[in-house]
Amino acid sequence: MIVIYASRTGNVEAIAAQLDVETVDINTIAAAEEDFILMTYTDGAGDVPFEVESFLSDPANVQHMKGVIVSGDPMYGEENYCGAGDRLHETYGTEVLYRVENAGTEADIAAIRELVK
Repeated sequence: MIVIYASRTGNVEAIAAQLDVETVDINTIAAAEEDFILMTYTDGAGDVPFEVESFLSDPANVQHMKGVIVSGDPMYGEENYCGAGDRLHETYGTEVLYRVENAGTEADIAAIRELVK
């Protein structure tokens, strides 16, 4: 399984680079040809980033999505923290596998690495 990620500030990209699995920047792929885990940041006040919404507008991509790992910043409040994951779950029924603050800690990276194996 691969990890397809969206990263604006570099936090999610930094996590993806440490996972020891194939990772693909969402901006470089139009269609998923295999099952994947989506890693994304949370935009604004708990929103799904535009590039993620665009990618998931293709039902085939949604069908291949097997879970979401979401990054967020607690300074936006508890109800918005990692809100992109909540919204993806509400829209697609996708399980939120892990919530991580910004670029995470070593313990977060280790836990995420285990999830994506």
